[in-house]
Parts: sequence; C-alpha cells; structure tokens
Amino acid sequence: MIPIRDRNPTQSWPIVTVFLIIGNIYVFVKHNMSMNQHQLAGMFSIYGAVPKQILSPENVEHLRIGIVSLFSSMFLHGGILHIGGNMLYLWIFGDNVEDRLGHVRFFFFYIFCGLGAALTHIILTPHSTIPMVGASGAISGVLGAYLIAFPRARVLTMIPIFIFIKLAELPAIVVLGFWFVMQFLNGYYSLQYAGAVNTAGVAWFSHVGGFLLGVLGILLLKKRMKK
Repeated sequence: MIPIRDRNPTQSWPIVTVFLIIGNIYVFVKHNMSMNQHQLAGMFSIYGAVPKQILSPENVEHLRIGIVSLFSSMFLHGGILHIGGNMLYLWIFGDNVEDRLGHVRFFFFYIFCGLGAALTHIILTPHSTIPMVGASGAISGVLGAYLIAFPRARVLTMIPIFIFIKLAELPAIVVLGFWFVMQFLNGYYSLQYAGAVNTAGVAWFSHVGGFLLGVLGILLLKKRMKK
C-alpha cells in the first residue's frame, strides 16, 4: 500500500516539515548529482552511520565523526526512489504531527526519533560496516505519532493488485499499522535468514525503532499537544 494524501486539514502552515523536505532535497541534489558512485560511497562512509565504527572507534577523531554521522546520516539518500519515498511520507503525515505538537517541539521530536532509530539499528547490527543513510528512521517516528494522534484519519492509498492498481481511502490505523507490520517482518527475516549484519541493504529495525519511539514520544507529550 502506497499513501498518496490524507484528508486531515491543519490549522497552521507546516514550516518545519517544509524546511526538512527542502533541506533533504538540497543535500541530495548538491551531492548525488555532482558525484560519481565512488565519491558518493566515500561520502557515505564518512557521513553515514556505520555501526562498527561508532561502537568501536579507533581514536577520538573517529568517535567525533561517528557522533556527527548520527545526525548527518538523516539528510543523506542513496537515490531518487529513496528520497522520493521518504519525502512523500514526510509531506503526507508530517504536517499534521507538526500542527499537533507545535513547530519547535516537532523539530526536536523529529531529531529524537531519527537518533533513536539509528541507535536501534546500531545495537542490533553492531558489526555492520555498511553506512546507514536516509531520513526514514526519523520519518518512522512521525508515522508512529500520526497513528496515535489521528488513527481514524482517512488516507488515500494506492493498492497494487497483481497488474492492477486500486485507489481506496483507508483509516490511518490500517495504512500505518500495515506499514509497521511489514517493517517488523522484513527486519526479523533479515536478522534471522539473510545475514543482516553484513549484507542488509535496508535498516528495517531503524524503521521499527523510530516508529515505536514516535508512539512513545507522542504519548508522553499528549498532555501538551494543542487541542
């Protein structure tokens, strides 16, 4: 299921969501469009979050780079489909969560979920030397918050059925619940059967960790959310 848009109007303009989308696109265009594959891989190895380097730094400088990479990795993407999918989800669901939390609180909530998602991946794959890049961990936190705050909001969803595509409006709890189950099952499969420590191409459990942190965060902030 691929969400296209939701029917959930906001009361404020989503300045932080727009800023994050513009920032991610700017970084992608600046680097991905000007570097060859070798240069891009080198940049990812420095600014992407590499579990083994972060948990076993060789010196203080490597430790500093590892800490910085937890933040910088959230603004790096591997390709058009990667950034396109992430920004689509952020645009659909981010504005409502920002509207509910407020602009400043939403920004720190987003960063918190992104860091937590990265740490989840690092803890579960401590020996991996593959850089983790992408905003999907932080966006997963936004999805978790949306599920709790707006479970019955209608989401226009594209559903592939063999060679056909069906459009349907479904409750957010169905769309995002299905999404979370798929992330968990893929993560479980990768750890159990695919040698995820060394070969995984998708940090599935960063999505799971980010989503659960988003759920926890929105519940803790529930009393402070705008009516």
